[in-house]
Amino acid sequence: MDSSTQKPPRARVEDAIDTDGAATPEAGTPRTRDYLDGFLAAKPAADGVGGAGSDLQAEVIAALREIFDPEIPVNIYDLGLIYGVEVDDNADATVTMTLTTPHCPVAESMPGEVELRVASVPGIRDAEVNLVWDPPWGPHKMSDEARLELGML
Repeated sequence: MDSSTQKPPRARVEDAIDTDGAATPEAGTPRTRDYLDGFLAAKPAADGVGGAGSDLQAEVIAALREIFDPEIPVNIYDLGLIYGVEVDDNADATVTMTLTTPHCPVAESMPGEVELRVASVPGIRDAEVNLVWDPPWGPHKMSDEARLELGML
């Protein structure tokens, strides 16, 4: 390297120019680290995550519509086996459901499948399934789509 070429000067933090024109090293005032102020001052959204009619509740219902009864070619939501879907502000889902009869062949596996499917919905923190027998299920609980599918309309 010959003596006529010089290395470019290295950038240093002290040389940084403040873009808002407030404090500069030349003025003798130290520069403050303010890049996190906006992030730390941000507040969470006012509306809750869950609740009746929330997007998360709709996604849980959509997931339940993908589970079909093995004996009847209709999903368990339209079949009327799901009595309630609640999603709280902590993104915990509670599904209240029943089965067609207590002696249903999937009585042991269906609640577990429902819990796994609901827990796999993005945004759900925890899922719980409450299996109830009162009120008992009946064909009157089926949606019109399910009745049409089964030729009952």
